[in-house]
Amino acid sequence: MAVRALLLLAAVTLAAAVSGTEALSLDVHHRYSSTVRGWAEAAGHPGHRAPAAGTAEYFAALAGHDLRRRSLASAPAPAPAPGGPLAFADGNDTFRFNAFGFLHYAVVALGTPNVTFLVALDTGSDLFWVPCDCVKCAPLSSPTYGELRFDVYSPGKSSTSRKVPCSSSLCDLQTECGAASSSCPYSIQYLSDNTSSNGVLVEDVLYLTSESGQSKITQAPITFGCGQVQTGSFLGSAAPNGLLGLGMDSKSVPSLLASKGIAANSFSMCFGEDGHGRINFGDTGSSDQLETPLNIYKQNPYYNISVTDVMVGNKTFGTKFSVVVDSGTSFTALSDPMYTEITTSFNAQAKEKRNLPDSSLPFEFCYTVSAKGDINTPNISLTTKGGSIFPVNNPIIVITDTSSKPIGYCLAIMKSVGVNLIGENFMSGLKVVFDRERLVLGWKTFNCYNVDNSSKLPVNPNPSSVPTKPALGPSSSNPEATRGPSPNITQIDVPQPSSSSSIQGHSSRTLIAGIALLCLASL
Repeated sequence: MAVRALLLLAAVTLAAAVSGTEALSLDVHHRYSSTVRGWAEAAGHPGHRAPAAGTAEYFAALAGHDLRRRSLASAPAPAPAPGGPLAFADGNDTFRFNAFGFLHYAVVALGTPNVTFLVALDTGSDLFWVPCDCVKCAPLSSPTYGELRFDVYSPGKSSTSRKVPCSSSLCDLQTECGAASSSCPYSIQYLSDNTSSNGVLVEDVLYLTSESGQSKITQAPITFGCGQVQTGSFLGSAAPNGLLGLGMDSKSVPSLLASKGIAANSFSMCFGEDGHGRINFGDTGSSDQLETPLNIYKQNPYYNISVTDVMVGNKTFGTKFSVVVDSGTSFTALSDPMYTEITTSFNAQAKEKRNLPDSSLPFEFCYTVSAKGDINTPNISLTTKGGSIFPVNNPIIVITDTSSKPIGYCLAIMKSVGVNLIGENFMSGLKVVFDRERLVLGWKTFNCYNVDNSSKLPVNPNPSSVPTKPALGPSSSNPEATRGPSPNITQIDVPQPSSSSSIQGHSSRTLIAGIALLCLASL
């Protein structure tokens, strides 16, 4: 019975003793972590059934546990004063799903009575939307989803739902309204081919909880999209149950929370190397994080930063460019000359044999792993404006056979035209702080399961250093990206190829067939 409680309650252990003013801290372990598995085995339960770490079944099981419905509206707490971090009421865990474009997802609850959704987290777009009174939406269940069963939102079934009229300042399509009192329509076309969401804007309550340990539920009024018609990747391969826009516009969730005084105008995302993560609203960072100023352009209000130098292995070159930090892009996409300089330098220092280009793969630089399976690749890091080093912990994907033996790897950078995007693979292993009040991006190497108690020191960006020329413009490219789970490197399982000296042919075709190729930034 004790072991059962240990597993189901996610096993917390006391890590600090009570002494004077020293605070208590907790090490938190999810129920399928290696630590919990070890405890189960030590207690005589080596047969504890749990999906293999990093697999789609693994994250589906964790999210499925969180998606169990519970009533959140019985005793709402008033909105807290901004300052302390807030999380979603069902927890601030995020999960990276192979089956859904390898993006990070979180569980959110909306409405009265509350309905729960698994939504993709996208810093490259603004609007939060969920499937709603569907005309054309992704299916609610599918073999691809595993044990997950999705729901839809209906304004008519929530007692706290309100329509957003065309007269609202948040309505961008007022010219398409029949009258000022009509429901405001929305239509968003994303960068991925033929991927869009259309519907009307509504307002309802989003359930949040304080990270202070008081665990009181807060009902935050939020404007979001009632997504009646979805197209493209949203019909199953990515974000089938909604998308949470985290961008700079006034419609995004961080903007709405800050404007209503519910949370500070900043948030953080932690991308664990095991596919687990965290998101916290109102998190303003810590004293030991590295930072660089955000470039703010009125025509393209994205999380845009400047890179002044790039280091690949033992070579440093002063390539200067601006790049959007986008959690809705799984793999980093760069245009020339940055792309060519980084990839050719990586290739020159790679010890493995490079394969011939394969049009079925989204990556140009792929290599065959030796029979020993050892992989030693050049390190990559970016020097940002102000001198802070942005480390790249996860620049490659590893291709394995069905026995999990590495047979090849690719440098996971895609070539684009006219747009540069730092995707999730470059953010792996980091806690990234999007400080919209101070207009800085912060980051630190961080274990996502720890509590960050570091106090933040004020740092003022230099306003005179922000360029006035837009960094992004119309592009004919479609830099789409994906990623997979792993410690340190992304791993994708494919059948064993006929030749051990190459990853061409069947293995590479299988790889690309399993990639959703999604870039959510609506540039």
